[in-house]
Amino acid sequence: MRTPMTLPTDPAARKAIPLCSGVLDYFPAALVEVARVSKAGNDQHNPGEPLHWARGKSNDHLDAALRHIVERDLSAAAWRILAALQLQCEANGAPIARGARNDPGTPAD
Repeated sequence: MRTPMTLPTDPAARKAIPLCSGVLDYFPAALVEVARVSKAGNDQHNPGEPLHWARGKSNDHLDAALRHIVERDLSAAAWRILAALQLQCEANGAPIARGARNDPGTPAD
């Protein structure tokens, strides 16, 4: 079974969303750093488990993002802002992210 995408199905509408040329090509180093934060967070909060976003462990993404900004840890702040944006998109009808789990857990920073 194929996971539903958040991209439109209309070909013209799909072409109007430049994922590579409008995001990846602009921010490759930044995205690598966010991916490193994601892996480090998984290793810390889900040791021995496959990489996934355990959403039950923390949900204060914007407060955490600002704490990371104060500490000048922009990679961690970017991860938290992406998490908040993903949740907002899902609240507006986007499917739940493929790499997310709604596990209950202990709040973590």
